[in-house]
Amino acid sequence: MENKEKETFHYTYSAKEQEEIKAIRKKYVASEQPEDKMAQLRRLDAAVTQKATIVSLVFGIIGALILGMGMSLAMTEIGHTIGLSVGVATVMGGLIGVVGIVLVCAAYPIYNRLLIKARQKIAPEIIRLTDELMK
Repeated sequence: MENKEKETFHYTYSAKEQEEIKAIRKKYVASEQPEDKMAQLRRLDAAVTQKATIVSLVFGIIGALILGMGMSLAMTEIGHTIGLSVGVATVMGGLIGVVGIVLVCAAYPIYNRLLIKARQKIAPEIIRLTDELMK
């Protein structure tokens, strides 16, 4: 019995599973090779629009929610349940709805303004990279 070898179990993953394992590992291992210039250019260009998009979406969504709240207050008897007369609730709902409309309408100009500022800020780096890539 002392000469008996240890019994072990070995399992090899299929090629598809190996690729999946490598893809997951790649997410967590720091890249050993530097980012190429085209990838860097794409990343910088995407970053410019990302912030402007997020901020304008937040404004638009909040504006739409406020607009809905105002319309709900104006068109139902919710105001009466919180102690307001129907006329006052309608006027307040209308005013709240207008605030929501203003926020929704401001989302696109905010997007454009942030996009222009971000492009001005990152322009020298983009121009430098494109000059190097076009040589």
